[in-house]
Amino acid sequence: MPKLHAEALVFALAWAALAIFGYVRAGYVAGALLSVGVLIAIMPASSAVLSKTGSFTLERQVRWGILLVAAAAFAAWLLLQSSSSS
Repeated sequence: MPKLHAEALVFALAWAALAIFGYVRAGYVAGALLSVGVLIAIMPASSAVLSKTGSFTLERQVRWGILLVAAAAFAAWLLLQSSSSS
């Protein structure tokens, strides 16, 4: 049985939680964008970092950074939606 990496598991759970939260708060399109859209951003960025540097630490930082930017952008969008509907 392969070793389970806690950081990868936490990242996957955080990503899934963000997509589910997007679906619950803003509907199917938001959930899909937060799951597939983040995937489309993370995969090439991770590949580029690993192929150019070979640094798993830098790749991890890039992955988490992209996820945090997506979460911040979604939070800002939610704030704009709630302020415009008030």
